[in-house]
Amino acid sequence: MLAIFRKEVNQFFSSPIAYIIMGVFLTAVGLLLWVFPDTSLLDNGYADMGAFFNLTPYVMLFMVPAITMRSIADEIRTGTLEWLLTKPVSRWGVVAGKFGASWLLVILTLLPTLVYYVTLYQLGSPVGNIDSAGVFGSYIGLILLAGVFVAIGTWASSLNDNQVVAFVLGVFGCFLFYVGLGALAGLLTPGGLAYYLSYFALDEQYRALGRGLIDSRNVVYLSSLIFLFLLLTVNQLRQ
Repeated sequence: MLAIFRKEVNQFFSSPIAYIIMGVFLTAVGLLLWVFPDTSLLDNGYADMGAFFNLTPYVMLFMVPAITMRSIADEIRTGTLEWLLTKPVSRWGVVAGKFGASWLLVILTLLPTLVYYVTLYQLGSPVGNIDSAGVFGSYIGLILLAGVFVAIGTWASSLNDNQVVAFVLGVFGCFLFYVGLGALAGLLTPGGLAYYLSYFALDEQYRALGRGLIDSRNVVYLSSLIFLFLLLTVNQLRQ
């Protein structure tokens, strides 16, 4: 697994792909949070990163599938997947290595945004007048949410050898779990099925972590989704 992980990380950073994706993400989020008046943090009048944590998942809906779309689809297209599976590494090792490398890239992309927290911390009146517990809870939620998106994107990449199709399926899967379940719950009569759809929607789990209290139920649910999609990917490689 570690060999696959190192290989994927080296591939990311030996080509311009990683830098382009990171640059586009940081530019898009930066413009949304500091330039565009409708979402600018400077126009809020108080130190709050709510806009950042509300908008970032929607940017990640497209960024993460762009990272994962080639992870397995490219191996299938070039015929190297069969060769890779003959090596002394299990299917779980292959999938976990590729998943871990993609997740690491997303986390590294998020790290520079800590500058936003430091900036708002200093701009607060008095200095430090910001909900630090909520911010770090939201970052934990964002990292776990990214893990779920990476797992969905990795599974989508294993379904065929076309990277564009993998990207589209990845975006659709992430959108379905993040927005679709909650939207569907809103169309149903309150209670019963609507309650469960709303509860299991990723946006609800993500917002719960952003309240500053890390609930093990939210962490377990998001971790379980990651495991589920990695399991589906491993099963797909057995076909």
